[in-house]
Amino acid sequence: MLPPHTPSPAPDATVIRTGRRAATTGLPCSVVLIAMGAIGVFGAVVVASGNQRGESSIAGFAGIAFMLALGALGVFLFIGNWANRRARILLDHTGLWVDNGKLRNVIPWQTLAGVGLYWSKLGRSQKLYSLELFPTGPIDRDDPVLWGLVRDEEPLRPELPRLRYRLPFPAACRQEVVAAVQQFVPQLWLGESERAAGHIGRPDLQGHRRRVSARLTPKQAENQ
Repeated sequence: MLPPHTPSPAPDATVIRTGRRAATTGLPCSVVLIAMGAIGVFGAVVVASGNQRGESSIAGFAGIAFMLALGALGVFLFIGNWANRRARILLDHTGLWVDNGKLRNVIPWQTLAGVGLYWSKLGRSQKLYSLELFPTGPIDRDDPVLWGLVRDEEPLRPELPRLRYRLPFPAACRQEVVAAVQQFVPQLWLGESERAAGHIGRPDLQGHRRRVSARLTPKQAENQ
C-alpha cells in the first residue's frame, strides 16, 4: 500500500533539476542563433542604406532573411530556457512533484495506474524523452502547474486511460529519472517505448483557455 499524500516533498526526495540541464545546452545554442540574427540585421541595414558591395541579389536577400529567422528563433529559445531555468522535478514516497520555479504541485503515486517512458528520435543522433504518468481516475486538466503536461492520446496499453500526464525532460536526466521511479514505485513501472518523431506534442491551449474562461465570473473575465 502506498503512503498517504503529504503537503510538501520529503527532505530526502530525489531532486532532478531539469531546467538547469536544459539551459546548459539551450542557452549557448540560443546565443549563437541570436548572434547570427545580429549579422542578418547588420546585412539588412547595409542593404537598406545602399552601402553593400556589388549588386544585391535574390540569394543575398534570402540569406539575410534566413539569418534574421535564425535570430528570432534564438530569442524565442533564450526566453524559454531562461524562464524555465529553475524548473525541477522531485520524487519521494508521496509522488512526483513538478516545480516550475514559482509554483509546485504533486502527482501522487496512489492516483496512478502506471508510469512509463516514451522516447522518439530527433535528427540522426538525438532523442527526446518524456515520462508518461497514467492516472486511475479523473484529473484536473486545468491545474495551474500541471495542465501543460496533460495529453489525450492512445494509451500504452488498452487498460490504461487516454488522458495522462506527459513530462518531457532532458536526455541527460534519463537514467536519473528512471532510477528514481523504480526506487519509489517499481510496481508501477511500465518500461520504455519508442514513439514517432515529435511525440512530445503540445498541450490543449485553446481548450484550457476556454474551460478557464467558462469558470470566471463576469468581473473576473473583464480583468483577464
